[in-house]
Amino acid sequence: MKGKIKTPVLVCSKEKIAEKYRLLTSALPGVQHFYAAKANFHPKIIKTVVSLGMGLDVSSPGELNLARENSLPGEKVIYTQPIKKEEEIALARDYEVKALIFDNPEEARKISRVWPGAPVLLRIKVENPFCVVNLSEKFGAEPAAAKDLFLLARDLGLRVRGIAFHVGSQTINPTPYFETLKIVRRLFNVAAGEGLYFDLLDIGGGFPIAYRQPIMAAESFFQPIRSTLENYFPSTEIISEPGRFVVGDACYLVARVVGKAVRKGMRWYYIDDGLYGSFSGKVYDHADYPIHPLKEGEGKPSVIAGPTCDSFDVVYREVILPEMEVGDYMVFKSMGAYTLASASNFNGFDKPELLIEEDELEFQVF
Repeated sequence: MKGKIKTPVLVCSKEKIAEKYRLLTSALPGVQHFYAAKANFHPKIIKTVVSLGMGLDVSSPGELNLARENSLPGEKVIYTQPIKKEEEIALARDYEVKALIFDNPEEARKISRVWPGAPVLLRIKVENPFCVVNLSEKFGAEPAAAKDLFLLARDLGLRVRGIAFHVGSQTINPTPYFETLKIVRRLFNVAAGEGLYFDLLDIGGGFPIAYRQPIMAAESFFQPIRSTLENYFPSTEIISEPGRFVVGDACYLVARVVGKAVRKGMRWYYIDDGLYGSFSGKVYDHADYPIHPLKEGEGKPSVIAGPTCDSFDVVYREVILPEMEVGDYMVFKSMGAYTLASASNFNGFDKPELLIEEDELEFQVF
């Protein structure tokens, strides 16, 4: 580390975000990608993904406002929250978003009252043992109920464009994608038998990144998904909702040791960010971020704790670290997604500043 910097600070690379987007477009040709704003909705990140040509997947009025601030047309925005206030539906209507999501009869009725003829996608439930965060416990209709739901939506005057699903966050095996696509193909056929010809498919997100454990190579992961899409949906418009995959490993956190102690024979290092800040993703997202102490020396089991006065705020236990001193720096990689987005100001601590590496970095980390 050269020079003193104000920490904690989150450093993100526009080129790494662009690299992940290029990988996606190569691995899934023809698929339109709508960045999941919830992963990291910092204005600098949103500006970067929009500049690459991505649309936005939004789930709240605040996220919809990000599209407005970046002059995105409605066709480049999908509103994927399955349960919405009527005021939210009205905002999406006025913005003329590409599609709304629903997964139950009451939501279909609500949408039809506020936005007659709205373009909608029916979200179905996915069974997936390979994800870290299960997104089908709270949302998604059973596939067996899909026919009744899309026929109800049609009878209510909605424009049912197709099906949406999300296999779950940080899915490390592609099997749930192509197995779900087979179910979706059958539902498309059932709809056609009822005179409903779907033209839009949303395959969600959940594409994984590496944390402290290795994952399948990207080409191997995406190949069966690509093949299934080409075989089953050759003429359907297809969209996805990548968030973590785009921004997760494009950012790293720099934190500083602000205190040290020995407790029951174990070294404890207290840093200026913790579970109530950027490491909130360890709690909500079950992420295990790689640690890079900017110090050499013999490694010993150690504890890393956050700065708040809450004993819950312990970030790592029994990790191998060289002996650190107050003022030393640690770098934590792959911290672009579900970190700053869910950080709080608990105890009055400020959230980290976010810097764009290519434009704003005035120090050298490595």
